[in-house]
Amino acid sequence: MSTTTHAISWFEIPVTDFARAKAFYETVLGRPIETMTMGPSTMGFLSMSPDTVGGAIVQGDGTAPSKSGTLVYLNGGDDLSPMLARVEGAGGSVAVPKTDIGSGFGFFAHFIDTEGNRVGLHSMA
Repeated sequence: MSTTTHAISWFEIPVTDFARAKAFYETVLGRPIETMTMGPSTMGFLSMSPDTVGGAIVQGDGTAPSKSGTLVYLNGGDDLSPMLARVEGAGGSVAVPKTDIGSGFGFFAHFIDTEGNRVGLHSMA
């Protein structure tokens, strides 16, 4: 059994149009996404640092975007507002605007990406 303190070790966001999704996430996150083909799947790594939870956008057999499946929250940095402000210009839509969670837990927002996935952002400010 792993001794990690994270509940999540890896996540994948399914996509149908890899190039479109890659451009969307690079714009929203403000950084390049490294691409790799692994068997029948194409993956774009959102995070690969051994010190953080990793994740990727993935196109391949068995992947289907969804607004109603598991909700993944991406790190919104110091303030999620700049990322959220780039969503619509990148082809997505804001589903839930920046919202105060209360009790010192920070803020969250939801967006719908270009593939139809509902994804969250979280920040402390």
